[in-house]
Amino acid sequence: MSQKIVTPHILRRVIQCLFLLFCLFIGYRLFQHFIWAIGQSSVFVSKPPSVEAFLPISALMAAKQFILTKKWDMVHPAGLTLFFAFIWMALLFRKSFCGYICPVGFISNLIEQLGRKLRLQKELPARVERALSVPKYLILSGFVYFIVFNMSTRQISSFLTLPYNYVADSKMLTFFLAPSGTTLIVIAILAVLSLFIRNFWCRFLCPYGALLGLCSTFSPTAITRDTGSCISCGKCRKICPSAIHVDKRKTVHSPECVGCAECVGVCPVNDCLTVRTFNKKVPFATIAIGGICVLLAFYGIAIATGHWYSNATPELIRKFHMIIFNK
Repeated sequence: MSQKIVTPHILRRVIQCLFLLFCLFIGYRLFQHFIWAIGQSSVFVSKPPSVEAFLPISALMAAKQFILTKKWDMVHPAGLTLFFAFIWMALLFRKSFCGYICPVGFISNLIEQLGRKLRLQKELPARVERALSVPKYLILSGFVYFIVFNMSTRQISSFLTLPYNYVADSKMLTFFLAPSGTTLIVIAILAVLSLFIRNFWCRFLCPYGALLGLCSTFSPTAITRDTGSCISCGKCRKICPSAIHVDKRKTVHSPECVGCAECVGVCPVNDCLTVRTFNKKVPFATIAIGGICVLLAFYGIAIATGHWYSNATPELIRKFHMIIFNK
């Protein structure tokens, strides 16, 4: 299939849709597991390990524990595996997790597209954009301070083995199944803001994206612009989901770049914008495929080494669910 048919936009949307469907599937499996665990069903359904990707705080604690003690967290082993996978994806292929896999990012992209069609999207002044970017780094700094610098390995181990942590994924599920009025208002406000300001949550509030963005600044992969052939049409800047001024940079090393290559797809000048790894031109699909390969490699290694499935027995899981949810 030629590059003219498979554009960066089409490739991105296909991958995002597939991962969204996968997230919905594991969400449904988690729901089946949950109703068994609280005694509302007699049919045992094991928890899908992939849902642990939505427990980054627990994973950050487990990462510190592993680095200092070489002890792998076996309560949410897949969560720690995926945490390291996303970090390495960013180090090698920019924020490909944010650009292709994250379901929140995908939904945010769809709202942004709606805002474009309604002609509601607004460009922010550089100073305003920098000021709005501060909160996500403050939130990230708070987590890093309390977990990395303040918590001892004994405290981390104690938390990771609490009954609450064993059922953290189920607590997350109930949060989405029965959101409070405040939660719904906050989500509505973020959705409305995203109609006017592209990807508001991802760009200004997501601490996970902030962490991956910082890691991505070390990536050998980046979008580059041939300043000699550039006609300064501005199409790359207008299409960028992170509102990066691609048309003003020779190499895009911004921590906001999600590696979507949408700018490459809309550039009217052949080879003016290209994806390069170690300064070698590569196909635009390299970021997407490379990121997914890293993810699959971590998954395969975790399966082979026994670091994917929790060692908690069904009896223990049900006991802790009964304690937490049937008080």
